[in-house]
Amino acid sequence: MKILAIDPGYERMGVAILEKTTSKEILLFSECFKTLATKSAEERLRLIGAEISTLIKKYKPEAMAIETLFFKTNAKTAMKVSEARGVMLYEAAKNSLKVAEFTPLQIKVAVTGYGKSDKNQVTMMVQKLIKITTPIKYDDEYDAIAVGLTYFACNKIYTTK
Repeated sequence: MKILAIDPGYERMGVAILEKTTSKEILLFSECFKTLATKSAEERLRLIGAEISTLIKKYKPEAMAIETLFFKTNAKTAMKVSEARGVMLYEAAKNSLKVAEFTPLQIKVAVTGYGKSDKNQVTMMVQKLIKITTPIKYDDEYDAIAVGLTYFACNKIYTTK
């Protein structure tokens, strides 16, 4: 089974395509997709939607796993990320993908076994749990992979391959 895993963002969005076989999880693709602040809000949302649509068409995932939002302070940022998340969920619905949403706590518990893990601990465990063949520059990409690993851990999905 293939899934599209997303760490949602407006400026930077982590995306990963993972596949679960009977014996392991495989990372097929990951990146940190960025939009430029010089673009209009509408154009940035269109670019996010186009990127998700392209990944769905190319990799043909059966489901989307996406992190829920958790913001303590910046309401303006929360609104922009919420709008971007809406575009992502729209693309999933348009392509008939099942959607699973996970809180940051659920992701930390699934990946590290501890709900108060920091970013470094999550990154370290992701590197131990799945083979990553290309260098990763931004945490958003690791976070997307962690979302995908959470999906598989919570759904106990096994395929024959």
